Amino acid sequence: MTQLLQCLRDELVRRDYAASTIRSYVQIVEAFRQHTGARLDRITPAQLRRYHLFLLEERRLAVGTVVTQICALRFFCRYVLNRRDVREDLPYPKQRLRLPVVLSPDEVQRLIAAAKNLYHRTMLLTLYGAGLRRSELCHLKVHDIDSQRMVLRVEQGKGGRDREIPLSVTLLAALREYYRWMRPRTYLFPGTHHGWRTDAPITSKVIWEAVRLAARKAGIDKRVTPHTLRHTYATHLLEAGADLRTIQLLLGHADLSHTTVYLHLSRRHLHAAPTPLEQLQVPTPVVLHRSRLLRKPTS
Repeated sequence: MTQLLQCLRDELVRRDYAASTIRSYVQIVEAFRQHTGARLDRITPAQLRRYHLFLLEERRLAVGTVVTQICALRFFCRYVLNRRDVREDLPYPKQRLRLPVVLSPDEVQRLIAAAKNLYHRTMLLTLYGAGLRRSELCHLKVHDIDSQRMVLRVEQGKGGRDREIPLSVTLLAALREYYRWMRPRTYLFPGTHHGWRTDAPITSKVIWEAVRLAARKAGIDKRVTPHTLRHTYATHLLEAGADLRTIQLLLGHADLSHTTVYLHLSRRHLHAAPTPLEQLQVPTPVVLHRSRLLRKPTS
């Protein structure tokens, strides 16, 4: 690691960024250095602009991914190189609001039933039953399951926030069956090292694989990711009558505006709005011409 990259890491640590964010930002700046071949302390506005175009036009990265790359480069220029004018050279691309994919209760049942094994099945049940993020599931520990109080504790979730989630009877029974088989020590879902089980967190790749295989076997045509189960959990809560503030706390959202997107997905809320067409007295047609061909004008 070069001296400037080490300075970048130190500045991120000083501001208490998450370990995953620190790794990502360092990798992004290093990728920029390798692509441009320039010294990091001599970055020019033209190089930043060309790299910005490269990400959008040649690599065709998703807008969200490009935003992360820009955040990393902006942070490096501002706090390591002490350049405050970098915003003009690296504007954020326009983000389009896309509603997340949500599964129906039947699709969730089919997905869980199609799990490859007990390990994958318990992962899917926990993702959906507690609305966890991938990183939260990776670092979930055995002692985070409190069967006396019937809660699941998430320690240091996104933004460094702790929270507790109600533990359903169904999920607790599944976790107990899994525990009797796996006997995990520290981490609830232990990973492997060189093919052998180790007392360390699993990688998010394992979770992606569990969801991908189950969705394919269940014949679900929608694009299903681990985060889809979190969106589905929140939407089903809303449809069951939970209020937005409660859902915000259960999901660990810092801002209520992040939770309101589920109003657009809840069938209960969408169907509660009256359709304007139903307010009209539409007359019943007598006999209307049904051919789409133009009639020959009569002379």
